[in-house]
Amino acid sequence: MDKDQHARQAEQVTAIRPAVPGLAGLDALLPGEAVLAAMGGTPPAAYSGMQRAEGELQLASDQDYFNDLYLLAPVGYFVLASDTTILQMNLVGADLLGLPRQNPDGVPFRNYVAQRFIADFDAFVSNSLASEEPQRLSLQMTRGRGDRGFAVTLLGSGTPGLSQLRVVLEMAEGKLAALEKSEERFRRIVHSAEEGIWEIDASARTSFVNPKMASMLGYTIEEMLEQPLVNFMDDEGRSLLERNIARRQQGIAERHEFKFLRRDGSDMWVTLATNPIFDADGSYLGALALVSDITERKLSTELIWHQANYDSLTALPNRNMFQDRLSQEMKKARRDGLFLALLFIDLDQFKEINDRLGHEMGDALLVEAAGRIGACVRASDTLARLGGDEFVVILPGLDHVTSAERVAQQIIASLNRPFMLGDSTGSVSASIGIALHPSDANDPEQLLRNADQAMYAAKNAGRNRYSYFTPDMQAAAQLRLRITRDLQMAVANEQFELHYQPIVNLHTGTIERAEALLRWRHPERGMLNPVDFIGSAEASGIILEIGDWVFRHAADQAKRWQEELGRPFQISVNQSPVQFRTGPEIFEKWMHYVEQLHLAPRSIVMEITERLLLDNSGPVMERLRQFKSMGLQVALDDFGTGHSMLAHLKNFDIDYLKIDRSFVMDLAGDSGDLALCEGIIVMAHKLGLKVVAEGVETETQLNLLKAAGCDYAQGYVYAHPMPASQMGAMARGPARLAI
Repeated sequence: MDKDQHARQAEQVTAIRPAVPGLAGLDALLPGEAVLAAMGGTPPAAYSGMQRAEGELQLASDQDYFNDLYLLAPVGYFVLASDTTILQMNLVGADLLGLPRQNPDGVPFRNYVAQRFIADFDAFVSNSLASEEPQRLSLQMTRGRGDRGFAVTLLGSGTPGLSQLRVVLEMAEGKLAALEKSEERFRRIVHSAEEGIWEIDASARTSFVNPKMASMLGYTIEEMLEQPLVNFMDDEGRSLLERNIARRQQGIAERHEFKFLRRDGSDMWVTLATNPIFDADGSYLGALALVSDITERKLSTELIWHQANYDSLTALPNRNMFQDRLSQEMKKARRDGLFLALLFIDLDQFKEINDRLGHEMGDALLVEAAGRIGACVRASDTLARLGGDEFVVILPGLDHVTSAERVAQQIIASLNRPFMLGDSTGSVSASIGIALHPSDANDPEQLLRNADQAMYAAKNAGRNRYSYFTPDMQAAAQLRLRITRDLQMAVANEQFELHYQPIVNLHTGTIERAEALLRWRHPERGMLNPVDFIGSAEASGIILEIGDWVFRHAADQAKRWQEELGRPFQISVNQSPVQFRTGPEIFEKWMHYVEQLHLAPRSIVMEITERLLLDNSGPVMERLRQFKSMGLQVALDDFGTGHSMLAHLKNFDIDYLKIDRSFVMDLAGDSGDLALCEGIIVMAHKLGLKVVAEGVETETQLNLLKAAGCDYAQGYVYAHPMPASQMGAMARGPARLAI
């Protein structure tokens, strides 16, 4: 520490006096005393000199004592042998003399006294050793030949029974009166304090610590000085600190819990009773803190809290925490206008396994079951164990009830796998009850009871299934379940087929494109449109298989028609949001398939919805970029039904804009819909997009769209969706109106 640092420390101590109660009028103040005053203590009263009990300062055992007490004093402090060899000195003293603080060469203090003051100094030493009263001397000191020297005041006092001299050195312009009066109390309180005392400057660097503070963290005082406070914290500790810095700078004295890291890496939790330090002008200088180690109490409190809120076997939240989480999530669901689903899970056949293999294996099964269920839910969901073989899952933030079904299905499938239990195996299944908020209950306890009842309904229906609480939802769930099973059969039995609706170029009257529309020839229910089954396909994940089938058949058909017509022909294929959120592998396979057909990639147009475009997430943007890199074109379907704006489309790789049928159905010469269509067409063209009007049913609508500059039209005015054979025949000639 250089002299400037010492000067700044002394200036800071003096500057804070007006802000610390009870300190006005003191001429000097040690950092430790400032700490005490900031904590509400009283400034030291006058004391008589610097006398000390016989034998108090023993060189063999009191080096640490000296360091702790005087190391940071704003004046020079020395312990001298009878021949003035420097035995100990503090930071200020070492800096003034330009010596290493340990004085390895045993240099005498007398060597630094100017020659003309040697006789006075020798008398000062003799008198100090012989007297119980402090001795004063003003003289000139020098650091060596050629040094102009500096004027100082010395205060010396001997230790009875020891041939040692304690010397306080202050530059001549300083004052020692306040120091003489306050030193004894400062020494006694700081040295014996049971709490740590820590002072930081305005940059949050350590300017003072007492021995207790250094010991608490496992450092020496010197190692801590000038170190930023955050150097003794991990990320959690820094976060706690940052949260409170602003309030401290506002002049608010508070008591907080903070986390520090000891030198050995262990955690130390403390409470800090802090006060800000300001100068006379109100500028923030730093903070003073009384530090109490509460690590044991904290760990004990955390253990008690953990035992009260977590299951000891599975480490999952228990009933107590579950009830609190459910209450909070229901409030959030009401605020956000979203669904919340509660799944009540009971393990079927668990009792039999527990009785057959013993409680130890039963516990192992429960732990494994908890892990499997946990793998089926999101990080934002809550999985808890109520007791025994009963688990509950809170699914917040749902926009559709099918999301809860999907999780229930995954849990059932996961728990159906055999459990390895030592040398044996065990099998269980799950009966799951589902209750929804707000439709089933607005009270947490009632929602839990409803889910419990639904779980028993699942058990009574044969186990290994899920059941909704309400009869209507139960019936709907059963229908969706049947559709899902039928969809799996439909893929295997090739019950799907594609119909096509022509898309006509309004400038040439040529059928240049067609939209592929999926149909399901159900063996019992007949021909089904996508609205009857796509939701179930998406919820179950079967949409990925169906989507792959659609793309490949559409590519085959595009290749076939191009060969028959002898000209380019495009087919539009609808994309589900579920497909967009998968990995790139399936799309890469599609590209390879197109290459194998020797089909130009632009022959396929991928149709996406406006709602999907609003999902500006990584996977969606990545898929759009992938389509363009593959050479595929992209059409934005049902434009106008969402909340996107034309100006945003320039940020996406879109080729075609499809005006939703809701703008076309009431199209008339004086309608507002016509003005909207005209505006969309003009702006789309400025962005380089082609426009397709969907749902065109009359010749009047068609003529108005042509006049507005629309590029393509699609709808019953030309044809209903039709099988591929009819579409191929129609595409050979010019488009004719069907009306």
